[in-house]
Amino acid sequence: MGYWILKSDPESYDWDSLEKDKTTVWDGVRNYQARINLNAMKKNDKALIYHSNSDKAIIGTAKITKEAFPDKTSTDEGWVAVEITVGTKLNKPVALSQIKANIMLKDIGLVRNSRLSVIPLTEQEYEIITEMGS
Repeated sequence: MGYWILKSDPESYDWDSLEKDKTTVWDGVRNYQARINLNAMKKNDKALIYHSNSDKAIIGTAKITKEAFPDKTSTDEGWVAVEITVGTKLNKPVALSQIKANIMLKDIGLVRNSRLSVIPLTEQEYEIITEMGS
């Protein structure tokens, strides 16, 4: 099983929208490393939803329900999207500052490469972050 962080600008698509929609297509990603990560996702992988820009915090969980397919927001067939289903909202958001302060999370992509919008995690990193939000 894979574990991921999916970053979203909450002004464009926020946690409340995902809760309302239940399922959405995670599209519009235009970074080559993020595309590689989207292509690596498998059905039932777990994801954390991160609000970038204003909140800078992990808000909740999601599950990958459909593996990579052509992104309809692009005319270039190389860009892909995945489908995700809402999981659970964390009891409290896990701020980027909290993640940076946790020595066990010092090497995650969110800290090392904050501009990447699709970030792989280890199972342990996923568990640490969800525990921080409980």
